[in-house]
Amino acid sequence: MPVAIITGASKGLGRALGAALAERGWDLVLDARTAPVLAETAEKLAGHGTRVEALPGDVTDAGHRAALVRAARRLGGLDLLVSNASALGAQPLVRLEELPPDGLRRALEVNVVAALGLVQEALPLLRASQAGTVVAVSSDAAAEAYETWGGYGASKAALDHLAAVLAAEEPGLRVWAVDPGDMATDLYTAAVPDDGGPRPAPESVVPAFLRLLDRRPASGRYGASSLLETR
Repeated sequence: MPVAIITGASKGLGRALGAALAERGWDLVLDARTAPVLAETAEKLAGHGTRVEALPGDVTDAGHRAALVRAARRLGGLDLLVSNASALGAQPLVRLEELPPDGLRRALEVNVVAALGLVQEALPLLRASQAGTVVAVSSDAAAEAYETWGGYGASKAALDHLAAVLAAEEPGLRVWAVDPGDMATDLYTAAVPDDGGPRPAPESVVPAFLRLLDRRPASGRYGASSLLETR
């Protein structure tokens, strides 16, 4: 069975993507910081008959990243690495004049530095796979200037560029930065708590990720809305 590591997998998009892969027979290594919620998610996904390793922890911890890769090795290897764990930098989001430097450092550490560290740890297994794939979950804030989204957007823009360079350096892998678009997630609620407008469920964009896995287009940056429009 193919094996995936998904960070930030206890809720939202990470959980929805994990459920879709489990239904397809993937084995999973799941990460999140909140142990009880992650355990509940893992129990539900294991009900599909898939093997699930749930490791609570912080992706900024090098030891935790190494443990995620060891878990994948125990399951037989690694075919897909999804860097989905994210930090905002401030909750709720604030203008750049108010953004705490420590908040920006945290966003960069989680969204960029930890993502690279996990890739570095996982590269031997990804290279050994017949379909080694890295997915960096991006944001439209990486490409558009929205008030209050400066720190988070800057971190996601850095992640996009990291993914593009990784693709150039590792032509044997598929490396996709994917902008999922608007979603109803706890992260968005924490970012903009006063915005009560309806938003799509994370499950609604999962078909875009599955389309990438099925079609395996060239490495690059993709928007979920465009992938769904061309089905």
